[in-house]
Order: sequence, then structure tokens, then C-alpha cells
Amino acid sequence: MLSHIAATYMATHQFKDAATYYQRALQQDPADVALRTKFASCLYYQGDVDGALAQLHQSLKYDPRDANSLFNLGVMLFQGKNDAAGAIEVWQTLLKTYPNLKRRPIVERLIAEARQTGATRAAATNDLNARSQ
Repeated sequence: MLSHIAATYMATHQFKDAATYYQRALQQDPADVALRTKFASCLYYQGDVDGALAQLHQSLKYDPRDANSLFNLGVMLFQGKNDAAGAIEVWQTLLKTYPNLKRRPIVERLIAEARQTGATRAAATNDLNARSQ
């Protein structure tokens, strides 16, 4: 029941309320990876990137192969922490674990975007270093 209430709040973008109900549901079943991943998303959408990442890492302790947790971890590392290399590593693990993943084209596009972002940042850093010398 708690998870249904949480899902309703999440569907209406009331992430704080959804997070409260997901957290309560997780108290009853801490190993529910799907609930924990949704809870992480609510935290992320509220701006709590570190809390969201902690929840995803916890999800992956329960199930290291969970596709949704791996996908979301990559997104949150890339967009929330500007960690292109970390995101690429997670997404590559996802694609190796699930070679026929339905979302494969999306993941491949995200990897390409992260690589481009990483290359752009490296070039900017090199330019800055050259100017300071």
C-alpha cells in the first residue's frame, strides 16, 4: 500500500512526498531493489544527488545486476556529479551484463555524449593549463 501511495506522488512529481512513502515502504522491506531505485530517483529530483547515489549503491549491494539501478547510477553520476568517466564505466557494465537490453540505443547515445563531454572538459583543462604557463 505504501508503495502505491508513493507511486501516485511520484507520478504527479511530488517527489518529497513520494520519497517519504518509499522510505516507509523500505523500512518494511529493505531489500526491495525496485522501491529503493524509485526512492533514489525521488531524492535525485529533490536535488539530493548524494543521497540518491547512496540508495543506488545500496540497491546494487542487494542486486549487482539490477538494470534500472545501473542505468540510473550512470545518469546520476553523469548529470548530477559531472562524472563522465564513472558514468561510462557503469553503463558499459550494464551493456555487458545485458547485451540485448531494450534501452541499448539510449545507453549507447549516453555513453557517446559522456565521452564527448569528457573530451571537451579535457581540452578546456589543457587550454587552461597552457595559458597559465
